[in-house]
Amino acid sequence: MDLAQTFSAALPEFILIAVALSLVLVAAFDRSSESEAGSMKLVRSLSLGGYGLAFLSLLTLSSEQVVLFNGLFATDGFSLYMKGLVLLGAFFASWLVSDGWGEGIDRPEFHLLVLMAVLGMLLMISAHDLIALYMGLELQSLPLYVIAAMRTNSLKSSEAGLKYFLLGALSSGMLLYGASLVYGFAGSTAYADIAASLSGDVPVGLTVGMVFLLSGLAFKISAAPFHMWTPDVYEGAPTPVTALFAIVPKVAAMTLVMNVTYFAFSGISVQWAQILIALSVASMIVGATGAIMQQNIKRMLAYSSIAHMGYALAGLAAGTAEGATGVVIYMTTYVFMGAGAFSIIMSLRRDGAPVERISDLSGLSSSHPLLAAGMMVVMFSMAGIPPLAGFFGKWYVFLAAVNAGLVPLAIIGVLTSVVGAFYYLRIIKLMYFEDADAPLDEGLSRQNRLVLLTSLAVIILFFLGIGQLAGTADTNVQAFF
Repeated sequence: MDLAQTFSAALPEFILIAVALSLVLVAAFDRSSESEAGSMKLVRSLSLGGYGLAFLSLLTLSSEQVVLFNGLFATDGFSLYMKGLVLLGAFFASWLVSDGWGEGIDRPEFHLLVLMAVLGMLLMISAHDLIALYMGLELQSLPLYVIAAMRTNSLKSSEAGLKYFLLGALSSGMLLYGASLVYGFAGSTAYADIAASLSGDVPVGLTVGMVFLLSGLAFKISAAPFHMWTPDVYEGAPTPVTALFAIVPKVAAMTLVMNVTYFAFSGISVQWAQILIALSVASMIVGATGAIMQQNIKRMLAYSSIAHMGYALAGLAAGTAEGATGVVIYMTTYVFMGAGAFSIIMSLRRDGAPVERISDLSGLSSSHPLLAAGMMVVMFSMAGIPPLAGFFGKWYVFLAAVNAGLVPLAIIGVLTSVVGAFYYLRIIKLMYFEDADAPLDEGLSRQNRLVLLTSLAVIILFFLGIGQLAGTADTNVQAFF
């Protein structure tokens, strides 16, 4: 493959690299602006333009599989779709902070770090080798550690960043140890070679390596019992950073889990299915029960995200094309539900300060009826109420689990969904049947309004395009089987 073909196949990544290098120069040497605010605005516009260009470049790429860089990097229809979701979520998260959010993140470095993290996510999705997997994972993680602690005048933010870094380092160690074992027994780090080595008797050491590898990846998607960092980091990090955590990285990490299990370890599906079932059950139970006790809305959404990853893992554990399709649909709905929820949360302020307690939503329907209606739609969707998007996500993953013979897993999923409905409905009750303690600030920024309206349109009208989406997802995941 010549240079032009290589460049075109990895065009989204090259665009982000070019924009990131430009941002470094702009942030350091910009002399056209009279203040740092001007530089911040320019950096923000360039990063948003970078996401837009990278997204548009995906539309020009072929869905046929293309393998580059000596087998380290691969693109196909599935990876292009998941990259599109990541870029869309990154655009939403960055767009939400475009009105001078503050909280110590209104610096050019913020958008540069987010851009580098998104570049790492794209590399994770296209990784075709354990070394490429690790490089992409660390390129994503290191900037996220920094922006979690970017509010340097906040003890909680510093604690969140430190806790995220320490536990992230632990998970990286587990992942590296597992990758080393896999390499030792398979003789290669390439997914295709690992898959080829699994014929016949599989060494116990390779299975142990796969367990450590999946444990490290489970940390990245906040699956229980590797979820400990999630509530504290969600609460302590600045709200725009929490929005980013809630919307984007899990899509890339879940794609990585799918690539590793369905492709590299396809020959030992019975073994990894047991691990995914255990992670799924633990995540659904921990997420659903943990969220009930929370008083901080960011912590509640953190536990909610743990439960959502449990539901997605139920589809993944099925080990079938139907399950993979269900995961793709679930992650699509997850991006828009997260964007909708955080566009509302970031709009809620009292005397200019962001509000984070669930009780602050009391009486929201009286003071901000449109925001209350939007939050109600998002909560109903997260609870899985038909005909909203969240219902179809759960329907597809649970149906795949049932058809794969995992009926008890699907039943646990339904029961925890019922438990989860309690804390979603509690927010609706507070908004519509409680009186407000003190009025919230008026106004909804243009950025938040755009993200909210887009998310609500997708959530409400999802049923109109579910057939087309399911067909597209089913076609794209066939490369695994």
